[in-house]
Amino acid sequence: MSAPHVQTPANGTPALDVARLREDFPVLHQQVNGKPLVYLDNAATAQKPAAVIEAISRYYREDNSNVHRGVHTLSERATAAYEGARETLREFLNAASTKEIIFTRGTTEAINLVAQAWGRANLGPGDEVLITHMEHHSNIVPWQLVCEQTGATLRVAPINARGEVEMDEFERLLGERTKLVAVGHVSNALGTINPVARMIELAHAHDALALVDGAQAMPHMAVDVRALGADFYALSGHKMFGPTGIGVLYGCEALLAAMPPWQGGGDMIKAVSFDGTVYSDLPYKFEAGTPHIAGAIGLAAAVDYLAGVGREAIAAYEADLLAYTEARLGEIEGLRLIGTAENKAAVASFVLDGVHAHDLGTIVDHHGVAIRAGHHCAMPVMEFFGVAATARASLAFYNTREEIDALVAALHEAREIFG
Repeated sequence: MSAPHVQTPANGTPALDVARLREDFPVLHQQVNGKPLVYLDNAATAQKPAAVIEAISRYYREDNSNVHRGVHTLSERATAAYEGARETLREFLNAASTKEIIFTRGTTEAINLVAQAWGRANLGPGDEVLITHMEHHSNIVPWQLVCEQTGATLRVAPINARGEVEMDEFERLLGERTKLVAVGHVSNALGTINPVARMIELAHAHDALALVDGAQAMPHMAVDVRALGADFYALSGHKMFGPTGIGVLYGCEALLAAMPPWQGGGDMIKAVSFDGTVYSDLPYKFEAGTPHIAGAIGLAAAVDYLAGVGREAIAAYEADLLAYTEARLGEIEGLRLIGTAENKAAVASFVLDGVHAHDLGTIVDHHGVAIRAGHHCAMPVMEFFGVAATARASLAFYNTREEIDALVAALHEAREIFG
């Protein structure tokens, strides 16, 4: 795919034409509270380009039908688009086969699928699952549940004051009882990019499997699951400019083939009788019921869009914008960044002395600026840093320095209001 929004300067480093990119996102061109919208809540959900919106609309306008079981034209077209989306995701992640691409409702369902289908079949008393202190609740609670169900033990690797995993302690916690390591690629609350390739290598050295929560990584960087060596990799479409309610679980084919189904119903079976059931082959064994067909098609359109923009150009632009953001925030008296890891994605979490994060969110919204305020589904992180909540500005490639200036101006007003 061509990249009409990428410019290549004389030094050869790709640069984004952000003004042109912004034209692709209809929602950005509005006013909120009488001010131009500044959308800085991308870690919660990213906005959708017109190409994604049109792909979904086209399916409903022209091809709306159920997949796999129909022999009429609309069903065949819908099936081709749905399975084409699977191939698009396979290529995007560099999976070996479409059998390794399971469509789910998102990262949360993907992790729960592994916890229940693999965990319940393979964990028992004395076994251990290792996570880190910076995980999203979606990569904590499923493991708590399966440990309660199986008698396994949940271990937690600590983090430091910069919001980085203490790798010496991570390695020390690995042992012959470790059966699975589950880690976030990028922290949604801190922006920390974890050394997941090294973590996977260490897990495998102890004969443990490795699952990566990739929800926050996919919008910001290229991911090659085979190069990483991940056994499982989970992602959400809506974080990466696609629709809500669709995601992917990548899993090594041999592991998925050995796992029992998690949910039962239509399309995940070959034959059903009251004496027993024969399950479908991969990937359909894990896709019970009518899938989110439009969601898969929209996600494929988002992947194509990202490929057109260019992952290298996105990463370079966002790194520069994050540096500018943190520098501007540092000018505000009483503001403290939460999460100062050396290797970060485009997330700036902060607290302001004397002002609750929710009040900050409300005040900046009056200026048309959308940020997130709360514990970000990472309550153990908040507890570690001794705060009830943070304000979080999370960036995307369509954000600009001028938008960061608008955020900073609104924060200065909050500082004045609360003295």
